[in-house]
Amino acid sequence: MSIFNEQITVANIKLISQIKRILSLIVGTLLLAISFNIFLFPNEIVSGGLSGLSITIFKTLNISPSIFIFYCSIFLLLCSLLLLGKEKTINSIAGSLIFPILMKLTENIGDYILLDEQNILLATIFGGLFNGIGLGLIFKNGFTTGGVDIINQIMHKYLKMSIGQSMIIIDGLILFISSFILGAEIILYGFTVIYIMSIIADKVILGISNDKFFYIITSEEEKMKKAILNNLSYRLTILDAYGGTVENQKKILMCVIPTKDYFKIKEIITQVDDTAFYVVTNSYEVFTSNKERMKKWKY
Repeated sequence: MSIFNEQITVANIKLISQIKRILSLIVGTLLLAISFNIFLFPNEIVSGGLSGLSITIFKTLNISPSIFIFYCSIFLLLCSLLLLGKEKTINSIAGSLIFPILMKLTENIGDYILLDEQNILLATIFGGLFNGIGLGLIFKNGFTTGGVDIINQIMHKYLKMSIGQSMIIIDGLILFISSFILGAEIILYGFTVIYIMSIIADKVILGISNDKFFYIITSEEEKMKKAILNNLSYRLTILDAYGGTVENQKKILMCVIPTKDYFKIKEIITQVDDTAFYVVTNSYEVFTSNKERMKKWKY
């Protein structure tokens, strides 16, 4: 009976997790659609991708952006299935189809939320903010919005380019073509949207770092350990290390501290050993597991 109950619990957890992923995908694509229809499309701000290209197509051929993106997404999904395989295509299907549908459903949202269309800078900032949150939610849950992401993966596979290089080429080409139709100034706003979007998306995916990770190499190991323990009361982990050029054994003191104590530990390190070598990185999550729960833990 207990094994049966455990199986039901695991199944429930998987179901809840899947529902959360799908809801995150819907919320993320909804934010992208709202951002497009309120901030980007009315101000003709091209920020790369199919949505950016759709603004240029609408300006020249008067084709609805949602219709253009929908048919392009279908075509690119077929290309993905043929060139990348079924497994790579599955995660792109939902986002590729939901995004143009939500874009169509929210295309008149600007009639209810009136903004000053002359304030392009404000539209750029909030467009990047909404896009960043939306993409962050989508990527964090293992989905993509398809579109030019599929082209990037195809170029990566067959032309041996990195994803970053292919993104620069494709988005750069879209912005270059759009500059002749919409003007160079509006493209600069597009670059601003991309920059803000990338920063916000990273924050959504990784979270905001509240802790710092210190790696300290010092000849005053015992004094350093006692100083940190006595003054800040944070536990330490000590690792063995060997020099790369001079093969002498050393110790690395590793600890995680709140960001608010960042300058305190730097001052302690300098006072104890002003020749100490240390590396500081952001720590987004620190966990230890046991049978009962997952809890945050300081080293």
